Amino acid sequence: MKEGGGGGGDGGFVRADQIDLKSLDEQLERHLSRAWTMEKRKEEAATGADQRGRPALAPAHSLQRRQRREDWEIDPAKLVIRGVIARGTFGTVHRGVYDGHDVAVKLLDWGEDDHRSEQDIAALRAAFSQEVSVWHKLDHPNVTKFIGAVMGARDLNIQTENGHIGMPSNVCCVIVEYLPGGALKGFLIKNRRKKLAFKVVVQIALDLARGLSYLHSKKIVHRDVKTENMLLDKTRTVKIADFGVARLEASNPSDMTGETGTLGYMAPEVLNGSPYNRKCDVYSFGICLWEIYCCDMPYPDLSFSEVTSAVVRQNLRPEIPRCCPSSLANVMKRCWDANPDKRPEMAEVVSMLEAIDTSKGGGMIPVDQRQGWLSCFRRYRGP
Repeated sequence: MKEGGGGGGDGGFVRADQIDLKSLDEQLERHLSRAWTMEKRKEEAATGADQRGRPALAPAHSLQRRQRREDWEIDPAKLVIRGVIARGTFGTVHRGVYDGHDVAVKLLDWGEDDHRSEQDIAALRAAFSQEVSVWHKLDHPNVTKFIGAVMGARDLNIQTENGHIGMPSNVCCVIVEYLPGGALKGFLIKNRRKKLAFKVVVQIALDLARGLSYLHSKKIVHRDVKTENMLLDKTRTVKIADFGVARLEASNPSDMTGETGTLGYMAPEVLNGSPYNRKCDVYSFGICLWEIYCCDMPYPDLSFSEVTSAVVRQNLRPEIPRCCPSSLANVMKRCWDANPDKRPEMAEVVSMLEAIDTSKGGGMIPVDQRQGWLSCFRRYRGP
């Protein structure tokens, strides 16, 4: 990732636009396996002596703890962490309760690693602090509500069937509202055969578009827009989640480079390693809109390398069904235009979706109801 805060008239984001939380929590997957070892160290710290009877020294990072509590910091004593609900390459999410409310808790652990210096850990913590200080100010019905975070707490416990497991002293966590509807991706998979009513398609798309429009108004680029990162509440309202690679938009587009996101949703300029801006989210939204309408996966028969090559060099896009109303198909095409400058702003996408008439239907036709369904799809290449 390139250094420098960039110039330009959007003013003064400086280091904030370098935040990338995926690099922060890469150690997470190993934290449970070390938990038992850390228990012994905690006991030694509690007794104030090591095995040779000498006073135990506090870790350097704890000596450097801030003297004041940030306004996004929660009280660890009010947090109960329970079972795992999701595991991934870059994170483990647990169910939990904070101050009597159901929450989701993402755990991060950067310590006790021979490859991490104190300076590295300090830099990771500074970036973590910047990221959550941005997220905690967000307030929108289509963005997952941030509740708080804690860095370096020593008294966190995970409840398991076998009792409590103490966490390493370097553990950090992010606490957000718990959404019982799960990921939008799962909802679409469940409806893969029968498809969704057109009014439901447009409502889901509007939820996502409004959330992204709000983020962009705050100069935040999500960078990993996909149905897997969108969650549903109990009323089926869509909320944007997983800000693991979100960052403030650089004033200078050349400061926003590097392949970040998920293949199949990534814009051509991102795949190319070219400079990009918030319009990469607009492209990803176009792919999500197709997925919401079709309840299917884009490019199911292509390998990763084939997708990358075809999207960039051949302008390949998902197949638009012939049964798709032109009003919705037009939104898809404009959003996934190869030229970022020709893509609409998300605020315009919201207006386009709001203008669509859903009273006469127009949803995807289920396979068992199609006649001549093989002609229902057409491959879309280019604007």
